[in-house]
Amino acid sequence: MEQPFLHALSVVLAAPQQCWSQPDGHVAPSPIQGVYCCDVRIASEVVLGAGDQVVEAIGTVESGGGFARYDAVARTPEYGADPAIVWSRERTLTADGIRERVVVRSSAPEARTFPLLLIVRPDATPMSAVRASVTVNDPPMPRPTGDGSYTWTFGHAGRATLSAPGARLLDRAGAVYALWQVSVPARGTTSVEWRLDAADPGFPFVHSPSVVVEATGSEPLDLLVQTARHDLAALRMTDRDNPDHTFYAAGAPWFLTLFGRDSLLAARLALPWAPEVALSTLKVLAARQGTATDPATAEQPGKIPHEVRGESLRLYGTASRAPGAEDIVLPPVYYGTIDATCLWISLLGDVVEAGLPQDDLDALMPNLRAALGWLRDHADADGDGFLEYHDTGDGLVNQGWKDSGDSIRWADGSLAESPIALCEVQGYAHEAAVVGARLLDRAGDSVGARFWRHWAADLATRFREKFWTFDDAGLYPAIALDASKRPVTGVASNMGHLLGTGILTEAESRTVVSRLMNPTMRSGFGIRTLSSDNGGYWPLGYHVGSIWTHDNGVILHGMLRDGFAAEAKTLASELLRAAIAYDYRLPELYAGYGADETQSPLPFPAACHPQAWAAATAAVIERVLRPWPLWRLAEDIRYAREQAAPARSVESPATYDDPTD
Repeated sequence: MEQPFLHALSVVLAAPQQCWSQPDGHVAPSPIQGVYCCDVRIASEVVLGAGDQVVEAIGTVESGGGFARYDAVARTPEYGADPAIVWSRERTLTADGIRERVVVRSSAPEARTFPLLLIVRPDATPMSAVRASVTVNDPPMPRPTGDGSYTWTFGHAGRATLSAPGARLLDRAGAVYALWQVSVPARGTTSVEWRLDAADPGFPFVHSPSVVVEATGSEPLDLLVQTARHDLAALRMTDRDNPDHTFYAAGAPWFLTLFGRDSLLAARLALPWAPEVALSTLKVLAARQGTATDPATAEQPGKIPHEVRGESLRLYGTASRAPGAEDIVLPPVYYGTIDATCLWISLLGDVVEAGLPQDDLDALMPNLRAALGWLRDHADADGDGFLEYHDTGDGLVNQGWKDSGDSIRWADGSLAESPIALCEVQGYAHEAAVVGARLLDRAGDSVGARFWRHWAADLATRFREKFWTFDDAGLYPAIALDASKRPVTGVASNMGHLLGTGILTEAESRTVVSRLMNPTMRSGFGIRTLSSDNGGYWPLGYHVGSIWTHDNGVILHGMLRDGFAAEAKTLASELLRAAIAYDYRLPELYAGYGADETQSPLPFPAACHPQAWAAATAAVIERVLRPWPLWRLAEDIRYAREQAAPARSVESPATYDDPTD
């Protein structure tokens, strides 16, 4: 497997449509460049030439989302040293496909005529094969339609159609050629257009257009917010059969579909910007909530799915497993996640606090009860009182957010043995139980509410007894418990996700924040996934030393809820510093080198951009650096502490039966 690099490429997006190109706009033959629709590359080459003119790129404009402009100049020595002709490729992606307007501007004293040639090479390679640089089938042959267009098929029942008004079209060696004779007036402007329409009715989701609320200003924070809002709009998708089931697709190019964990966390982080997306995300996942026990898909009653695709997904080589593992195939709806169900419950609690109408809450109450049932009956497979996962070889070896095969490490860098009980998942479960209790109280079910408050209290006690460990720098929560129920001693960012969940005391929260802000964890551009003194640390390791934007966003969210405003401001400022280096679009992840090692953060070459939870982190950064009114901040702190209070003030839950069924 050889995963293509993305960091130097331009992307234009309107999920599930996307186009990856060189910075000059050309889609050149490469492992990753191309036009995509519904998890399939439908064109592997889109290049433009202008006869014998020498055209050179001078700039790219990407404002985020579905538009980009690529500017170039033609050398015209006959008119002097200054270039007299400027080219602009204005590329737009919509729900229907890609459209491009080629604008030619001239300062020459006479009219110019020249040939303009567009070459589009059809393709039908699944995204999973592109990601692994694997060739799985021959490219489709384009066919004329009789109306001057060319068409080809892809995916389940997908069809792509290329149109180029005013051009002569022909196919040659499996590619479609469009030839215009372009005349630009003296000191004038002209343009041509082409489009590639594409759709696959077998794919379960379509683009969900939205009106972007434009931010104003030109300061770095303003530009980050503007870009993030555009990217989130481009990532919006909706269920093909339920138009009100809108969500944020996880990220481009690899994860442009519904993911439980990713879509929930993105919706939660961006809740102040788009509460309607948070509600509809709950709905689209509730519609696919597990109802049966199926080891082949990891489905269990009440469980929220991990990801939903149009067809089975082959993971080639080491994509999500330990080195040397064989390929695995995930089913179209796969439930291999230990955390999405708890995150669904917590997001529902946030949406209720934000003012969810009672009718909407009533409609989701059966799903809440089912999710709590999963938490009680299925999340703890071995009965030790903690949520754990163990893959049998058919799915993801790790089922928390750090889902690569080598992510859970001891302090010496060695790998922990499964089953694994992740520390942050216990925090998610604690918060979910407390939220569930509050919502059951609201529904008049005081007995069920009492059960879940006691359940949360008992979990907090067990967590305190089993997860806390120490090293030369002091106490900290271990990243996980291993198969022998030993605390896995790696110092990792996972502990930061405990903040705001109520499972920690105030003193414990302070200890966690102090460890996260230690230079071994905090790079100057954000918090690393793994401490730099770990034996397995590598700044370009996917989950073992890199910096993940959303990881920091969740930590910021927890810092605010637990009252660490000063530390949150420091961290948010460092993330903004990183954003400036990435033209105000924070990527999925970047290298963990420290600010003492490099003046600006170095890229992780295969990182997705845009990524939903990375874009949504901008909403939290904005909240930290443009603080809400003090009364609202105090209210958030009070709310978080009230959530934690029941975990320290109630008797054992052993005598209570759960009536949640």
